Amino acid sequence: MMLSFDNVEFHYKNQPVFTNLNFELDYGEFVFVIGKSGIGKSTLMQLIYMNIFPLTGTVKIAEFDSQTIKSSQIPLLRRKVGVIFQDFKLLPDRNVYQNLAYVLKVTGTPSREIKRKINEALTEVGLSHKRLNKPNELSGGEQQRVAIARAIINDPILILADEPTGNLDPDTSREILALLKKINKKGTAVLVVTHNYDIVKKANERVIKLEDGRALRAVIKPKVEN
Repeated sequence: MMLSFDNVEFHYKNQPVFTNLNFELDYGEFVFVIGKSGIGKSTLMQLIYMNIFPLTGTVKIAEFDSQTIKSSQIPLLRRKVGVIFQDFKLLPDRNVYQNLAYVLKVTGTPSREIKRKINEALTEVGLSHKRLNKPNELSGGEQQRVAIARAIINDPILILADEPTGNLDPDTSREILALLKKINKKGTAVLVVTHNYDIVKKANERVIKLEDGRALRAVIKPKVEN
């Protein structure tokens, strides 16, 4: 199993978020996490890349364990997890190539590897021709594609996508979801946190519902097109 939550409890001060959270995600799976606003979806993501830690219980991802991980190992964990945000979080003063190069330099990628990795990532998301454009010169969908390129550039075992279609129109949302599914078919696990029940219905993938501090299996029937 690639990712597991075992009896995880977490709260902010006196506000409970998770009381008995249990679920698993296998290598190469595609899973949606749904739940009403404020239920803890962003907290879940932070627990996965160990920006925060459970009060009790255990989060495990690959060989990393929240109870035993050392601070020096956290950067190694985060290289295995690519994160995509709703608001893209691109550096506005740098072009597409420089945004991706920054990530690689921070993680200590040798200079000779940087160009190759950037070219591969941009080809994967169909934006090789936009490498010299700055974020404000791109559409919302293009900016999200750059964010996806940034997430996959270190060959992660898992992509966490936080409302990846939240700022996009329906057609562009479908394109972004199709791109994530294409990446998933090549072996990278994908966990999408979303309020967008429409894309969840159409995708027909496993769904986890967060409710009352727990993770429940949610049955979302695929939408039938007329």
